[in-house]
Amino acid sequence: MARRVSLPGLMLALTFATGVVDAVGYLRLDQVFAGNMTGNVVILGMAATGTTDLPVLGPAVALVLFLAGAALGGRVLRTAESGWDVRCTGLLTGVALILGLAALVLVVAGADAIPGLRPAIAASLALAMGMQAATARHLAVKDVTTVVVTSTLTGLAADSRLGAARSQGALRRAAAVAWIILGAAAGAALCQVHEGFAVAVAALVVLAVSALGHLAARSDSHPVPATTGQATPPADTPASARPVARTDKGVPRATGPHLARHQGKGRP
Repeated sequence: MARRVSLPGLMLALTFATGVVDAVGYLRLDQVFAGNMTGNVVILGMAATGTTDLPVLGPAVALVLFLAGAALGGRVLRTAESGWDVRCTGLLTGVALILGLAALVLVVAGADAIPGLRPAIAASLALAMGMQAATARHLAVKDVTTVVVTSTLTGLAADSRLGAARSQGALRRAAAVAWIILGAAAGAALCQVHEGFAVAVAALVVLAVSALGHLAARSDSHPVPATTGQATPPADTPASARPVARTDKGVPRATGPHLARHQGKGRP
């Protein structure tokens, strides 16, 4: 099963989780985006005019915590080689744990249990999304950042037949857009039941991605040895001890230890 897991597929699953989390943040946590920081920046810009009723505290704290999560992810991965390694597993497992704790608080206590809990939960979700975004950036799957789709939409349109007519990557870009839409739809639907359930679903998705990515990386690092073909002698075997087939006037003749045995048989 691990060998059938693809890195783009895992990143698309994380994109779905982002859609779920952002739906919860916007619909239940005072219009805060946990993954899409462009939305928070725009909200803060409009709120700065003082002519709107848009929130300031939630988006501002979420922006700061997202940056903190991304910085933490970058710090952990700064010496990591390209591709998936144990540090990617650790970061995504941490993301799942943060989402799981936030879901538990929402289910047990509710978003209004104490003053200021809504922005605190939104900030924890943003911290998790920052860590996820840094991990996705390290894995570098083209056109799948897991948290935003503006650049993906730009590439999809610019390279379409109406644009530069370059079709490479169109399917992956379209899938990234589709999965974040599906995630947002799922998050909105689950919020009708309870916002904590929505965050729990996102946590389970991230945890599954972490486990599958780790198993796939381990499978790739331990290839199955070949069992067919002619065996080759060890590299440290002296050349004189290796059997070598030669021919004298079309008659096979052996050298090395085999030669000595054949010569002994010909003696009286």
